[in-house]
Amino acid sequence: MKTHGYTHQAALAASERINWRVEDLIGGEKRLDFSRPFLPESLARVQSLSFLAPGEKRTLNQIRANGYLYMFGVVEEFIVPFVLDHVNGDARGESYRVRSLLEFASEEAKHIHLFRRFKEEFERGFGTPCGVIGPSEAIGQAVLAHDPLAVALAILQIEWMTQRHYIDSVVDDQGLDPLFKSLLKHHWMEEAQHTKLDTLMVDAIVAQRTPAEIVRGVDEYLEIGGFVYTGLKQQVEMDIESLERAIGRRLGSAEREEFVKVQLPALSWTFLGSGMTHGNFLGTLGDLDPAQRQRIEELAPAFC
Repeated sequence: MKTHGYTHQAALAASERINWRVEDLIGGEKRLDFSRPFLPESLARVQSLSFLAPGEKRTLNQIRANGYLYMFGVVEEFIVPFVLDHVNGDARGESYRVRSLLEFASEEAKHIHLFRRFKEEFERGFGTPCGVIGPSEAIGQAVLAHDPLAVALAILQIEWMTQRHYIDSVVDDQGLDPLFKSLLKHHWMEEAQHTKLDTLMVDAIVAQRTPAEIVRGVDEYLEIGGFVYTGLKQQVEMDIESLERAIGRRLGSAEREEFVKVQLPALSWTFLGSGMTHGNFLGTLGDLDPAQRQRIEELAPAFC
């Protein structure tokens, strides 16, 4: 029994009411304010790093923000072909379904453009290079090599994650750079429909699966999570190097140890735990198999 009432027609109608262009959000006179933090502290978790001065904490916050949008760009680069493949499997299907999924892919392509424009503006204003995991094409290929149900669940987790981040942490934070906050708002507006469409994609995939095949899909979803966690550990090390370049000094061994102790859980919560524990994501898992929902609920605290 489904716990949602989503339809392709309603999602398409909502998407068509939202109309924004990348050029209206960033570029020209619309510049990032590097005197302010970009990410909310609940995601960045920089304030407890006592060995950093206030300006250095703000610098780390901005490094984390750069990685945050980079990771979304990576995800959306593999979402586009995944959604298009899903449409191609039934291109002559129900009109609202086909149109809503094509709009889904189009909006994700727009988000990729938005995040690339952010990257250009960030690099222009930040002053030193920031390392990120990749290349993005290799990450996408590794994810897409998994069972389609696993990929759809991973995407759904990330989409609910974006909703949680914006509503719980971003929308009421008046200290953030207004431009960065605007990028997150407009991304959130369209991702709100994507959560529904991806839930419907999960439903369609599961309708063709046996119970054992559903379990296998969840197994591979967890494999994707492990792959992401490995990447996050690498990103933490890159963030240390980026910070050292930006502030012009090397961290001591004890400082590096403290950095990893704080920042790895921060990234794990941001990209894994906050999505895995979202009520709507867990609701979808419960619809598939209550035992699989319980399984994820028991594993999720490791990333919180």
